[in-house]
Amino acid sequence: MHGPNPDNSLQQHNAPAAPPAAGTQFSALPQPRHWLVLGSLLCAAVVALGLTVQVVPGDTAAELGVDQSLSLHHAAALTAVAMGVNLLFGPVAGLCIVAAIALGVWLFRRDLVKAVAFGLTACSGWVASEVFKLIIARQRPNPALLFDPLAPETGSNSFPSGHVSFAVALAFALYFLSRGTPWSRPVAAAGAAMAVIVGWSRVYVGVHYPTDVLASFLAASAAVVLLAGLWNRFAPRLLDRLPAALTAPASRH
Repeated sequence: MHGPNPDNSLQQHNAPAAPPAAGTQFSALPQPRHWLVLGSLLCAAVVALGLTVQVVPGDTAAELGVDQSLSLHHAAALTAVAMGVNLLFGPVAGLCIVAAIALGVWLFRRDLVKAVAFGLTACSGWVASEVFKLIIARQRPNPALLFDPLAPETGSNSFPSGHVSFAVALAFALYFLSRGTPWSRPVAAAGAAMAVIVGWSRVYVGVHYPTDVLASFLAASAAVVLLAGLWNRFAPRLLDRLPAALTAPASRH
């Protein structure tokens, strides 16, 4: 069995101490060499940005001006896109998307390990966003101050955006799934564009500030980096305890 062949731009961690059981194939995730340091720095950047926007006088008011400007210039076509994104990348639809893709990988590729890796990666952004929301507890933009609030929401769950964090993590997960194929670059480009569009939509709808979106990219990236490092280190030991028939991918002819 040959080891994973990640892109040259990312280096794999040292081989896990406990190899997978015979008959299984471990789907390693691309990771930077110093994944723990990088992940920690990204987390620290999110917290630092969150505390800054909370204590700097006038920052929230200035960012609210961006939301108000977009709210004043809503267009029917853009509104349709933004509201579609609002639904598609919400928790219910998002989980359905992740579950459908993971199930497809398991059923059609017969690769449970890769399906689990995809699902964990895609959902890691949500988990990270919820953790940072609790730490920062920033209030959402007041819909009463917007000219055309499209999806009024209130509460201390503005920083970072769960929608954007999920979109970024999903983009990573889709790229990891396609790496090593001719589709890897188109998938990476499409994933990046998708994340940017989701970020724009959250400010356009008026439920997040611009720095919420910026923090989402950092938070989701931190989650993916840390998850990849932990997955590559500990997953083989877990796979060693599972039946080979359950984890072995289907033969490709």
